[in-house]
Amino acid sequence: MKVLLVNPPRENDLTGNNPALIDEARGFNPPLGLLYLAGYLEEKTSHQVEICDAQVEELSYPALKARIRKSSPDLVGLTAMTFTLLDVVKSARLVKEIDPSLSVVVGGVHAFLYPEETVNLPEIDYVLSGEGEESFALLLDRLENRGDLDTVPGLIYLKDGRVQSSPSPPLCADLDALPFPARRLTPYGKYSSVMARRQPITTMFTSRGCPFRCSFCARPHLGKQFRYRSAENVVDEMEECVGLGIREFLIYDDTFTVNRDRAIAVAEEIILRELKIGWDIRARVDCVDREMLKILKVAGCERIHYGVEAGTEKILKVLNKGITLDKARETIALTRKIGIETLAYFMIGSPTETRADILETIRFALELKPDFVHATILCPFPGTAIYEQGLSEGVFPRDHWREFAANPAPGFSPPYWNEILSDVELQELLQLAYKKFYTRPSYLLKKTLQVRSIRELKTKFKAGMKIFRMKER
Repeated sequence: MKVLLVNPPRENDLTGNNPALIDEARGFNPPLGLLYLAGYLEEKTSHQVEICDAQVEELSYPALKARIRKSSPDLVGLTAMTFTLLDVVKSARLVKEIDPSLSVVVGGVHAFLYPEETVNLPEIDYVLSGEGEESFALLLDRLENRGDLDTVPGLIYLKDGRVQSSPSPPLCADLDALPFPARRLTPYGKYSSVMARRQPITTMFTSRGCPFRCSFCARPHLGKQFRYRSAENVVDEMEECVGLGIREFLIYDDTFTVNRDRAIAVAEEIILRELKIGWDIRARVDCVDREMLKILKVAGCERIHYGVEAGTEKILKVLNKGITLDKARETIALTRKIGIETLAYFMIGSPTETRADILETIRFALELKPDFVHATILCPFPGTAIYEQGLSEGVFPRDHWREFAANPAPGFSPPYWNEILSDVELQELLQLAYKKFYTRPSYLLKKTLQVRSIRELKTKFKAGMKIFRMKER
């Protein structure tokens, strides 16, 4: 079979009313889920696979339709997050307009949360729930050979108008056994980041599953058990990327440093192989120490993204974050002293949070002096403890996410937690946070002096203009 995996345009993203300015200007990231599927199909099967990343190729919907028609696939695969569902459905509709007999398969976290709602959408033929590499390959074999679909793990489909489903597959225990993402099938030279010192960049997963229980976050399809790749396997993938001319990596693990020994082993392996690369990780402020930071620095780790989230102990408890403000102060100061840049994540609009609390969070962000701040308004997404709390307490009078999953109509706007502050007030406070942090003369001077190239200057100028153009309060 010929398979086309599509990363749709992002014209109807539900996070559009919740600007994270650093993301808006940072460029494009590879669609890792699709790249993993493609890599698995290439190595483990005889199926032909192509990838169309409409975002990095900057394709309009008419251009995407022409691209699908030119590919002439037997089946199209899409991955769905709830906030990208409108674009997923619109892309699936294009497929059916080209040829109603073409099969459309959807996976991803949204499919895991709302499998029946998803498979009942007229544009979608099959839904895969859970980690999909092996299941997707098995589905293709069964479709090609007219085999029994009911034994494909995690498959949901309609048979005679009734939903048929099988249990999700067990979580992959040996991540080293998975082939590397098929980056060669994308225009990998176009992926970039406003923070990167080298272009192009790529993203990586070196683990799956997060053992922590923050109330605003959910990765239900990946489980709570931390599963990780060996240091050798991780650095093998990095070496493959270097062969493609990629020398900057954003490691997308929820928390790269959960297993201290493994994190250090990755750094030691990079040093042993003398790879001249730069890389970012995401970590908790309570999951690093001085020795680890020193070896990460030597290995080329240039930036750590820390989830601080709030500037008051009250809201940290509401979010079940499990850290303290003092620990955030200590860790970010230590990271800076070691010589690694920091990005601090913050959210506003949490349950019980007042305007005074948010102003304290802004003050705290300035006190920490990270190199970058990424701020958003909390949007309680499906599958999170905060969303379930909002339903049980009547903050959300109905299950709007399930309704949206069943009828993903344009114009839907996910509500914030508005018990205390309105949408307008939250948007104004978010704008204030960005302006307070990024328009300080000392910050602007520091970042200007750090610019290494004309390309980097243009990228950072573009990001800066987004902030200066923000509506005044």
